[in-house]
Amino acid sequence: MKVLISHPTSNQNNRAVVKSLEKTGLLHEFHTTIVAFPNSILDRLSNFKALNEVKRRGFHSSLKPYTKSFPWLEMGRLAASKFGLHNFYEKENDLFSVDTVYRNMDRRVASKVEKYTAKDISVVYGYEDGALESFKKAKELGISCFYELPIAFWKTRENLMNKEIERLPEWAATWKGGLTDSIEKLDRKTQELRLADTVIVPSTFVKDSLPDWAKEKRIIMVPFGTPSERANLETTKEYRDETKPLRVLFVGSMSQRKGLGDLFKAVNLLNTADLELVVLGSLQAPMEFYRNQLKNFTYEKGRPHNEVLELMKEAMSQGLPIIITSNTGGEDLVKDGETGFLVPVSSPEIIADKINWFLENRSKIPLMGKMAQEHASKYTWEKYGDTIVTEIYNTIQNK
Repeated sequence: MKVLISHPTSNQNNRAVVKSLEKTGLLHEFHTTIVAFPNSILDRLSNFKALNEVKRRGFHSSLKPYTKSFPWLEMGRLAASKFGLHNFYEKENDLFSVDTVYRNMDRRVASKVEKYTAKDISVVYGYEDGALESFKKAKELGISCFYELPIAFWKTRENLMNKEIERLPEWAATWKGGLTDSIEKLDRKTQELRLADTVIVPSTFVKDSLPDWAKEKRIIMVPFGTPSERANLETTKEYRDETKPLRVLFVGSMSQRKGLGDLFKAVNLLNTADLELVVLGSLQAPMEFYRNQLKNFTYEKGRPHNEVLELMKEAMSQGLPIIITSNTGGEDLVKDGETGFLVPVSSPEIIADKINWFLENRSKIPLMGKMAQEHASKYTWEKYGDTIVTEIYNTIQNK
């Protein structure tokens, strides 16, 4: 009894589950769009700067026998985005929109599922926005549906978004995803959740966002993992040098959904040359907009995962404390005041206060960073995948 898992664009949590399924012999098929196996044509093409995004889709060659890829729509989306062809990808029903990519993949997976029986595969594993048709087909065949919801359910997100737009209207354009979702798309999300037998969530916040009828389902909470690569705190001295500005790193989509507006406000409140803010992520508005909000920050473009880690090592974010809000999905990983700080949402003044604590307590950062690193080592991506696969195995055994 095995598992069919799909994710149109893949990400760290998806990769972790796929690896664990393959390792334990439970993987039947993995469906995605772009796959760059070592020494493949796509892998070689990814060395060109224009196709650097493909590096994010690299997978170990051991997955090759299990992988089904459908790259063309996703390649079109990446190309349209690269060359600014907005009419081809910005709206839900555009030829190369992310929604078109997800729906197309879902239909393809559903067509594969209908060829199997519950004796061939025991679980269909899907993700938000890309599981409706495959779940429908699975339910017809008596196959269990595992649904991973990495962020809050859309209704909770909508309520939070509306409050944030009212509070910071100038950042409204950066929300994009969710701001213009059609009724049809929101209905798809609800149907996916209704069809799910088991729901995987990363945090208490996401769990609490589920509607009451969904809380009666089997819900498994597994905190997201952290990279296995660890910065060597004993040999690196840069973060101890109090003569240099304190470096703060933000990684993520440059939107208020990620709280960037509040971070900018916090840095403006501090108004000090002793702080350097580095922002790594994808632009959700013209650069001019961000410079108008905060004049001085260092911008770094998005890049493959290993290169993000390299930048983190330079900024010593690996092994340093973090400041996060309760709706990030990672609040269960932080020991407040010991490995970092947990701050309320919509609170730039408190963010500023915590950053200022680091400015005034530079000598305490190494010990706090060591504790953060030790705590993070308990939450690896391997453990994340293994925990979920153990739950899948138990489901199969109890059928």
